[in-house]
Amino acid sequence: MTLNAAITGVGMSDIGRKTGRPAMAHLAEAAKRALECAGLTKDDIDGISTYPGKADNSPGMSPLGTGEVRNALGLKTRWHSAVPDGPSQMAPLMVAAMAVATGQARHVLCFRALTESSSQTAGQRASIPGAGRARLGGWYSYLVPANAMSASNWAGWMATRYFHEFGMTREHLGLVATGQRAFAQHNPSAVMQAPLTMEDYLGARMISSPLGLFDCDVPIDGACVIIVSAADAARDCARAPLAIEAMGAALDSQETWDQRADLTTMGAHDAAADMWKRTDIKPADVDMLALYDGFSIFVPYWLEAFGFCGHGEAKDFIADGHIGPGGRFPVNTGGGQLSGGRLHGFGLLHEACTQLWGQGGGRQVAGAKTAVCGMGGGFIAGSMLIRRD
Repeated sequence: MTLNAAITGVGMSDIGRKTGRPAMAHLAEAAKRALECAGLTKDDIDGISTYPGKADNSPGMSPLGTGEVRNALGLKTRWHSAVPDGPSQMAPLMVAAMAVATGQARHVLCFRALTESSSQTAGQRASIPGAGRARLGGWYSYLVPANAMSASNWAGWMATRYFHEFGMTREHLGLVATGQRAFAQHNPSAVMQAPLTMEDYLGARMISSPLGLFDCDVPIDGACVIIVSAADAARDCARAPLAIEAMGAALDSQETWDQRADLTTMGAHDAAADMWKRTDIKPADVDMLALYDGFSIFVPYWLEAFGFCGHGEAKDFIADGHIGPGGRFPVNTGGGQLSGGRLHGFGLLHEACTQLWGQGGGRQVAGAKTAVCGMGGGFIAGSMLIRRD
């Protein structure tokens, strides 16, 4: 049931904190590397896609739109998309896959570019509801007056409920954070590479109980580009194409973080279930996992959503060593967003592709041929299964 779509190239800019570089400089660097990876030129690109499109509602969160990137790179595209309201950060990749599968384009350049680190000041914070706005509407209007000012608060509620229901402890989440840091030490691109011990993790300041400093992803400046190609066009690219085997999407009917009927699940569960219906591949066939880790608590949610363990069993699955270095189902082998830096899921898929092409260096998963990627937190999510033949 493989789609007529494949990933043929990936590229990431030099990322960092407070780089002071314009977003377009990061984007151009990532695009150049992705084109070189795929063995394509800018003249081969006839589609462009991004999440969420140019926006000014949070400093540095999404400073570039499709039009200015198209012009800056000298592309001659005939199809474009910017998706602020789709299956989370997976949306531009999913619509790109559908575009090439239906003949709207042959090679689509999908990008995520941000300068969240450089754009933050004492009075201007990134990823805070209302940043850049005079008034709030919708569900923000009742969360913010309760001092639930960021996703760290909302994820903290979920973690508190999950801890209560299933006996998870901070030490379990500490294994997520320390395991991803161990992977990051083998990734030259990761922004956080200093060793992280459980003592370090537990001793760090609390952000939104029970989540501490190392449970939160790291805002950065950078860009990532992923090229999605039609299957027949992919055969002429420089590397073995990574077939997009299946995709899944979810949008909870409540469209809020706090009103979901079961706070021990997320939209991830619906997206993963949708994806597995579209393939004969099973969780046991997967070699590595790229799971959205805006906060460490999302990792056990995604593990259960994808069916690698049962509901409420993630704490034991993690404690048994399955997801860290040397584990059967290694998670976020590039360090994830907790140690690698926040590119809103694009960096996770970049790492999955790197692994399937056997380019992971000291963190390489031996014989990796199949990977799952889940993006999103709370009520909205997208999932993708990719494989190398």
